[in-house]
Amino acid sequence: MAQTLSLHTLAADNRFFAGTGGVSQENRQSGFRPGFLDQDTGAVYLSCWADGRPAPFHALDGLPDHLVLARDPTGRVAAVKASVIAGFVRCGCFYTREQAACCLDRTH
Repeated sequence: MAQTLSLHTLAADNRFFAGTGGVSQENRQSGFRPGFLDQDTGAVYLSCWADGRPAPFHALDGLPDHLVLARDPTGRVAAVKASVIAGFVRCGCFYTREQAACCLDRTH
């Protein structure tokens, strides 16, 4: 069974992909914006704060309510559906972290 996407899994992914170009601060200058893909529907969402402003890294708070599984006591999104993966959007296309890293050729 797939693991739900949460703040914990995002932090773990950031540690795993550090230095590869698969994190926001390493690929922003190449036109990548943090985003999410719902693999069930194919819908892509740019990462945003709860108020709709673009976020500079993967922020769960701007995702639509139908993807949210849990919120913390303050109302912030704590987990989303397992079908949602974090990645990046560039030129209207979604890239997984691995694909973004390959585009920057830091994993070879």
